[in-house]
Amino acid sequence: MISKENKKINVALVDDQELVRQGVAGLLTLSEKIHIMWQASDGEQALELIKEQQPDVLLLDIRMPKLSGIDVVKTLRAQGNTIPTLMLTTFDDSELFMQSLQAGANGFLLKDVSLEKLVNAVNTLAEGGFVAEPVVMKQLNKGIDISPLSEKLSTKEQQILKLMAGGFSNKEIASSIFLADGTVKNHVSNILSKLNTRDRTRAVLIALNQGII
Repeated sequence: MISKENKKINVALVDDQELVRQGVAGLLTLSEKIHIMWQASDGEQALELIKEQQPDVLLLDIRMPKLSGIDVVKTLRAQGNTIPTLMLTTFDDSELFMQSLQAGANGFLLKDVSLEKLVNAVNTLAEGGFVAEPVVMKQLNKGIDISPLSEKLSTKEQQILKLMAGGFSNKEIASSIFLADGTVKNHVSNILSKLNTRDRTRAVLIALNQGII
């Protein structure tokens, strides 16, 4: 999380299309808030570079050779790496968005995004927030019950919900916030109940839709 206002956000870009990658990099360098730490042309190269220099925010193309952006996120989360990841794609595909969330991504934007929107998204992720492309959310909302919550989520439940959105298991959540596994399990059950769903991913989608996270 970036705490100093004068500190630039270190960003890494991963995209197999050099023209697109350079274009996004050029766009971001127009902002005084962002520093491009490094660029990679595929997921495998990105994972190696992260070992040497971990950025504050990782921008990933979803569809790439060798390892897709989604596979990179899965690998990082399996390693316990919580680096905020923003998925970039030319496809307004709700299924890809769902897969990104399930993998533990923190955001999803189309590549034709404006500079202001992209910088705001990077800043949001650096501060621990989440970003969802409105056009994709609109597609997903058709099949989601977005009725009012049965009860307001507590501060602790909101904290756990954010970690759920990051793709972390109950055990990983328990370890990160120093709670017993059983306590986290109870919190998760309460969260799902209050959001009127039995599915963790749908709980995250509902929370994003209602501005809870």
